[in-house]
Amino acid sequence: MTTTTDIALSAPVNLRDLGGTPVEGGTVREGFAVRADDLSTVTPQDAAALVAAGLTAVVDLRSPAEVAVTGRGPLAGHPVGYHHLPLIADVGGSVTGGFTHEGMGEMYARMVEGAAPRLVTALTVMAYTTGATAFHCAAGRDRTGVLAAVLLLTLGADDEAVVADYARTGANMAAVMERTRPLMGAMFAALDLDESVLRTSALLEGSMEVSMRLMLARLRERHGDPLAPLRAAGLGPDTTARLRARALAA
Repeated sequence: MTTTTDIALSAPVNLRDLGGTPVEGGTVREGFAVRADDLSTVTPQDAAALVAAGLTAVVDLRSPAEVAVTGRGPLAGHPVGYHHLPLIADVGGSVTGGFTHEGMGEMYARMVEGAAPRLVTALTVMAYTTGATAFHCAAGRDRTGVLAAVLLLTLGADDEAVVADYARTGANMAAVMERTRPLMGAMFAALDLDESVLRTSALLEGSMEVSMRLMLARLRERHGDPLAPLRAAGLGPDTTARLRARALAA
């Protein structure tokens, strides 16, 4: 059962439009795809502003346990499509390599392989939604970073553009941690995690680029093409062409 009591609402601190990212044939246009930290806990004013700016669909990548804590939040009161596509069922059990940049990169590669059908569904939503699609997890870093990566790869971005977009979250991590602090206890209890893990995590040090470069390398080692798992799960030329047409439209 969803519980939405005592939820601290605040503005997102890791939200950015993918507009301007270089891809095959040009750059991604503004107002096509927005990546974000948790949109279920935005203020009513922030929700209204997102809708006024053209938001018509939300892809929620969080686990069922996380969604049970906060629900959809203020955006549920707006005519915005909602698609819950959890990329991992058990956040704590998924990081088998530890909370390090290398451990996260290994997890990302497994995520692309294991959640390929849901990633394809998310891309299909973006291809057919008339307005902007926002996608988010909790921090807007890991699951959100994986979806951003496969989207940009599908649009023809090179590795450097993918890594650069992912790494931009590094500067926002302190603000993300502060924003999520009021809910941290409930979230970690729902995920069966010890929140002290993140306070001492190596993820707050060094370069984030390591994780995304490792994901891309692992997928190429195992599949030749990082998008091969998605192609096997149904990402076809029609959806790819529609995504590119929408992303590059004037």
